[in-house]
Amino acid sequence: MVFFHKQELQYKATPDKPDAVYARKLQEVLGGQYGEITVDMLFGIGAEEFGHVEMLATMIAQLLEKAPLGITSDAVQADPTVAAVVGGTDVQSAIVAGAGVRPVDSNGNPWQGSYVTASGNLLADFWANANAEMQGRLQVARLYHMTDDHGIRDMLSFLLARDTMHQNQWVAAARELQEEGMENFPVPSNFPINKEMRDVAYQYRNFSDGQAAAEGSWAKGPTPDGLGEFSYVAEPPAGVPMPPPTHPDSRFYGTTELPNTMEKAAGTIQDKLNKE
Repeated sequence: MVFFHKQELQYKATPDKPDAVYARKLQEVLGGQYGEITVDMLFGIGAEEFGHVEMLATMIAQLLEKAPLGITSDAVQADPTVAAVVGGTDVQSAIVAGAGVRPVDSNGNPWQGSYVTASGNLLADFWANANAEMQGRLQVARLYHMTDDHGIRDMLSFLLARDTMHQNQWVAAARELQEEGMENFPVPSNFPINKEMRDVAYQYRNFSDGQAAAEGSWAKGPTPDGLGEFSYVAEPPAGVPMPPPTHPDSRFYGTTELPNTMEKAAGTIQDKLNKE
């Protein structure tokens, strides 16, 4: 994929006034688990999401610009670190980023590549993308009600609408995969179904002391994959005995039921024998 950057934003990202506390809140939908850095980095949608990252970064930078802490207590103001924490701002946005933006969530936790789902199975990944858009839109909707700044709300309104589009897009793409017979449910649909334990595949096992779950559509009637019927098991079958404790190599120094002297001797012997 080749990107060509244009010196313009997809949509306005200008707050009415600085607000360092809200800047920290916005970091969640930038660098959080379901932030714009994470979701849907695929071809054209990925290019759009990069633009959303740029919009949020621009907004956060402006919210941090000349933003007062709003702390008046002399005891607190005497210690800038304490003042920042009490004021609800991110200390590192000043110390590390110079009132700039970082790829972190609202608590300062760094964004991680492990947030990205890329299994290679398109149906699984399309549904994961839809979920990411749902979680992201949920957080943006909450943030919308945490401010009365018209400039911020205007930008969030745009992002909410684009998340609406992307939720629908991924659900439609997942449906199209199934209609064209490329993938199906359950994932992976091309695993030989006779190799799974079919007699428990559609059982709802009640691990609660209540019986209300028996009335759910997941406990009776046809299954969504069209391959079976749900059944309800009021009490789970008896379990099986636990296996005996494991005994890893004594040179890992794990704790077992063997006396410490025996473990030490075993390790010494294994070393002398060059035994792995």
